[in-house]
Amino acid sequence: MAKKPDEPRVNNEIRAKEVLLIDEKGVKVGVVPLARALDIAEERELDLVEVAPQANPPVCRILDYGKYKYQLQKKEKDARKKSKAQTVKEMKMRPKIDQHDYEFKTKAIRNFLADGHRVKVAVFFRGREMAFLDKGREVLERVIKDCQDVGKVEMEPRMEGRYMRIMLAPLPQSQKKKKEPSKVDNEKNNTEGKE
Repeated sequence: MAKKPDEPRVNNEIRAKEVLLIDEKGVKVGVVPLARALDIAEERELDLVEVAPQANPPVCRILDYGKYKYQLQKKEKDARKKSKAQTVKEMKMRPKIDQHDYEFKTKAIRNFLADGHRVKVAVFFRGREMAFLDKGREVLERVIKDCQDVGKVEMEPRMEGRYMRIMLAPLPQSQKKKKEPSKVDNEKNNTEGKE
C-alpha cells in the first residue's frame, strides 16, 4: 500500500538522530536518541509516530498507529457528513404570474428550503415588461413573505439582465420543527381518545 505524502512517518521511517519523546499517556519524556525511543515503543508494543517533523528536534509520540489512523478517518467521515452539500435550486416566474402557478411554485420553493437547499428565485421580463419592474419586485416580496417561516433572504432583489433575482437560504431548524410536532400531536391524540 502506497504511503500518502501527508501521512506521518512511523517507526523506522523516522530519519532524525534525536527526538522529543511523548509517551502514550501524553507525558513528555524529553529529548532521547531515536534508537532509545524505538526501543521504548517496542517494549510497550506500540508505534513511534512523528507528529511534528518540522520541530527541532522532531516531536514523536508513542501510540497505536492503526487505532490513530482509524480515529482520524472516522473524524473526517463525520465532518463530511455534517457538511451536507447544499445544492442551489432555481425557480423562474413571470411578473404577471397566475395565482395557481404562483401557489404551485411557492410550494415547491418551500419544499426545497425544508430539504435544506438554497433557492434562487428569478422573475423574467420580456419586451415592454421591463417598464414594470415594480410588478416583479412585488412577486419576489410576496415569495419572501410566504416562505419566511422556512427560509431567510440571502440576497435582496436585484436586476441581472432581464432577470430580477433573490436568493433564499433554509433556516437551520426548519427541518426539525417540521418533523417533531407530528409525533407530539399523534401522542396527544392517542391519550385523549383513551380517557
